[in-house]
Amino acid sequence: MAADVPQEKPRRSSKRKPVKRRFGRVRKLPSGRFQARYQGPDGVDRPAPQTFATKTDAEIWLTKIEAQILDDEWIDPDAGRISFGKYAADWIEERPKLRPRTIELYGYLLRKHLAPTFGDKPLNEIKGPHVRRWRKKLLDDGVSEVTVAKAYRLLKAILSTAVDDQVIKRNPCRIKGAGQEKSPERPVLTVAQVYRIVEVIEPRYRALVLLGTFASLRWGELTGLQRRDLDLDAGTVKVERQLIQLTGKGLVFTDPKSAAGRRTVAIPDLIIDELKAHMKDFAIDGDEGLVFVGSDNGPLRNTNFNRRVWAKALHDAGLPKIHFHDLRHTGNTLAASAGASIRELMARMGHSSTRAALIYQHSTDERQREVARKLDELARGALGASGTQRARPQEQAL
Repeated sequence: MAADVPQEKPRRSSKRKPVKRRFGRVRKLPSGRFQARYQGPDGVDRPAPQTFATKTDAEIWLTKIEAQILDDEWIDPDAGRISFGKYAADWIEERPKLRPRTIELYGYLLRKHLAPTFGDKPLNEIKGPHVRRWRKKLLDDGVSEVTVAKAYRLLKAILSTAVDDQVIKRNPCRIKGAGQEKSPERPVLTVAQVYRIVEVIEPRYRALVLLGTFASLRWGELTGLQRRDLDLDAGTVKVERQLIQLTGKGLVFTDPKSAAGRRTVAIPDLIIDELKAHMKDFAIDGDEGLVFVGSDNGPLRNTNFNRRVWAKALHDAGLPKIHFHDLRHTGNTLAASAGASIRELMARMGHSSTRAALIYQHSTDERQREVARKLDELARGALGASGTQRARPQEQAL
């Protein structure tokens, strides 16, 4: 009887079965490249935006997408396809507390400087190089640095909201200092020059020039003043509103430029008599009567005033072309030279931040000499006569 021959067990193949991915899928295309697909948190099945040379590359991409989903950093790629123009218009519309003048400014910047380049472009296609080229072109085309800075800040603010809304992953506005305004130094008039204007300007505008200078009021704050806002016995003017020109709406009363703009400003005694005469001869009657009006007793319009009154007054006074707003700048500078602190300047100017007030703290030659005189007195008092004599041999030795 033949011996039983033990049967060999079947050998396992050395080939391992491919492990099925727990996230996403990869398939080979007829072209030989690989496509990756995955199901997003919203349940939508999406392909990768590009194909891959190897299966490993496709799997690495899927791993990154999975990590974004787990870390709650995944961005819906379809959300970023909304055009910048549409998103920007909604961005402005969704901010009900913007002042009318701000809305007008944003609309202008959007139409004039942002929409021509970015208006039809999907948000997720706006990249850093696009922003840099756009900014350079504006500057090369002669757009002022101040306007370019404002347009850049608006673009950056809109795209920051897009990041918060998870429409795009990163804000492409990353140019250091691009949003900082570097306005040219405004001229400062002397008190004598201010009074030269007062002497030649039409009598009904004398008090306008004086109050604009010595109370540091803006044009809209001046033209919005009513009788009830001036207490000449106490020597104060109260800023409660401003009168501004809006495109398509004409002249409208609005709140001051900021919360700090609602303020009470002390008036120097020097101009009180001039203001009293003005209130008697030119202001409209009644508590709500306008303090400053034109020859037709209507509200003052900035463009008409500059063309018909201000330009002539400067010519007659023999002064170069300056803006009416430079009177406010002059008043702020005079207040700083008189020793007003940063906080006092902020209150007088109607600003809530120190940035603007610090501008007027720059040292003038006279203030520098005053500091030097006080240092001299302090040093002499500390050293005494003997100390001064001891210092002389050292000075000669040098």
